[in-house]
Amino acid sequence: MTLTTSSPKADEASTWADTEPSAVTVAELVGTTLASLGVGHVFGVVGSGNFVVTNALRRAGVPFTAARHEGGAATMADAYGRMSGKVGIATTHQGCGLTNAVTGIGEAAKSRTPMIVLTADTPAPATRSNFNIDQDALSVSVGAVAERVHSAETAVADTVRAYRTAVNQRRTVVLSLPTDIQSQWAVEEGNQPGPLDPPQHVRPSEAAASQLAELIKNAKRPVFVAGRGAREAGPEIAALAETVGALLATSAVAHGLFNGNPYNLGISGGFSSPFTAKTIAEADLIVGWGCALNMWTMRHGSLIGDSTTVVQVDLEDSALGANRPIDLGILGDCAETAVAVLKEVQSAGYSATGLRTLEMAQRIDEHARWNSVETEDLSTDETIDPRVLSRELDRMLPADRIVSVDSGNFMGYPSTYLSVPDEYGFCFTQAFQSIGLGLSTAIGAAIARPERLPILGTGDGGFLMAISELETAVRESIPLVAIVYNDSAYGAEVHHFDADDSDLEVVRFPSTDIASIASGYGAAAVTVRRPEDLARVKEWLASPRRAPLVIDARIASDGGAWWLAEAFKGH
Repeated sequence: MTLTTSSPKADEASTWADTEPSAVTVAELVGTTLASLGVGHVFGVVGSGNFVVTNALRRAGVPFTAARHEGGAATMADAYGRMSGKVGIATTHQGCGLTNAVTGIGEAAKSRTPMIVLTADTPAPATRSNFNIDQDALSVSVGAVAERVHSAETAVADTVRAYRTAVNQRRTVVLSLPTDIQSQWAVEEGNQPGPLDPPQHVRPSEAAASQLAELIKNAKRPVFVAGRGAREAGPEIAALAETVGALLATSAVAHGLFNGNPYNLGISGGFSSPFTAKTIAEADLIVGWGCALNMWTMRHGSLIGDSTTVVQVDLEDSALGANRPIDLGILGDCAETAVAVLKEVQSAGYSATGLRTLEMAQRIDEHARWNSVETEDLSTDETIDPRVLSRELDRMLPADRIVSVDSGNFMGYPSTYLSVPDEYGFCFTQAFQSIGLGLSTAIGAAIARPERLPILGTGDGGFLMAISELETAVRESIPLVAIVYNDSAYGAEVHHFDADDSDLEVVRFPSTDIASIASGYGAAAVTVRRPEDLARVKEWLASPRRAPLVIDARIASDGGAWWLAEAFKGH
């Protein structure tokens, strides 16, 4: 068949590079098209259905990492995209390959990660195929956008449309390639799409910017809370905060955005230190920048005072006021909005100190991080207090790091005790609240930022659920430090149901020698029960670091982490 691309629509791509026509299969054409658009990395489990398209991507120069499970591949691609700013691809076989990846796809979709899941599909007539499922309905059910390659004639346009949707709408797109269409011949006319123009920034209305400026001028204790949607707007938000006397904070996913700023309160929500929570709760104006202001970030509303004015800035109209009543919703890009509001206050000759005093800076330095909060040491002869463990590792591990966190009772410790250099030093795949995503998150983040030491905080349950990907880290020689907070249980459930006199045997397990298992995969490993056991970590740090280090930390019971009660309010 002939593929006609010599006169592409202007909205399909911004640049086109001319080469001589050549005959290729649709699978090869889709791979080369994605490569020319600028995708960054491919992660996948390769079967017969996605073999050709994966190799087309590789031949076109896109690096490929083979995962051991499709769910791992999806989460690696998600984390890679978050930390690199490029589009990651997860590739799967049709049917069962896609279903294996669904949890990872759901996490990416809920997080609005621009990502493409490149999956084979059964031919339309093959209704009796073992692999046949409704892939479009499955994708939509977890929040992804379902796209497909319809024919040889439309293959380029279909692929570009999927990529545009992922980038411009910040969506996870499942692009299905039916195997009968993949094998069709097309003539590559020589007009390959190049990288797309960057999405246009949405500017707020002048009226909205003026309204926010007036609210800020009337506030005495303003606090700005930046979320995922503000990760590219840190300098603009910080400049406005400095002028108007506002303190800064972030949601968990934007952790690190304002590092180095003396008026940065850290994470707002369940992970807040007592000082940070109290300071935010006393604000008379809270502005959420690209932040959902949901039950996690606002502790079910307890961080918002009865008389506090609440403003939300977001690119999505549907997000404004979605989680709680707001006094003002502004539709616009966070950076553009911060610049517009700064212009308004400056033109009015307004500036304020607010809470930005030397005394406040000192209090933030002394009390905003959990590392500086005194706690009782719960260590025993056989177990180490997870706070002691986390503090020691924070001091020991290089500061130029990228921290990834799995889900579970332990998760507050790596999230709050391990410092990060900036917003690209913390990868938090928690939108679906699934355990078992941490290891793959750490691998994807490490590939996105190879200059940084990758650190994983995970529980024994999540680590063992995903342990097949430890082989991936070993094979790829990723110098990953995996801290396993091992309590031989699903700790969140143990602590939540303990007061109910419930039978907890269903969530407790025999002690597992995770260090020995990790050694079997080829990783370095150490079992830690007391601080002096961490000497092995120092030895590994001084080594060439050609393999991951797994720290099997036998942790003492904390009686239920401080953030856990907040979390279970949402269940």
